[in-house]
Amino acid sequence: MSSSQQATSSRTSDGPDAPRASRNPFAAIVLFVRQVVAELKKVVIPTRGELLTYTVTVLGFVFVMILIVFGLDVAFGWLARIAFTTGGLGS
Repeated sequence: MSSSQQATSSRTSDGPDAPRASRNPFAAIVLFVRQVVAELKKVVIPTRGELLTYTVTVLGFVFVMILIVFGLDVAFGWLARIAFTTGGLGS
């Protein structure tokens, strides 16, 4: 078998995790709910210390972004005032 035939045959083979072709919509819903429950069991709830660290990090980042946007707003406002006023720099 050539490598292209092996790749094609491996894509068409059904593994143990391959979804089953079912015409029953309720079976699909039940499968979905089972998968959701399985994924929720993998979720790790952060400790109080981790939550505090993440919160402070996010708030710090947001504060820095606010300062950057505020600084750009002031700078572009100053440049626009220079560009569009007739009095020059001192007006």
